Amino acid sequence: MADPKITLGEMREMGVRGLLVYCSDHRCSHSVELKPADVDQWPDDVRLSDLEPKFTCKACGRRGADVRLHFPQARMGAR
Repeated sequence: MADPKITLGEMREMGVRGLLVYCSDHRCSHSVELKPADVDQWPDDVRLSDLEPKFTCKACGRRGADVRLHFPQARMGAR
């Protein structure tokens, strides 16, 4: 079994507030972006690995997902 992923609190400390959720079926490749308003429903102590089995793909119906951090887009030319 893989090591547990970081907590949402650790993620938020890094300045990341959104998540990317990918279907666990590599043939499906469906993904969805969870905006900060969606992610804010979960407390800081929840691990990304705790969330992964809770998702069901709306495209293929498979249960389970790969949850990753969605880093904010860099602002070009901003000072």
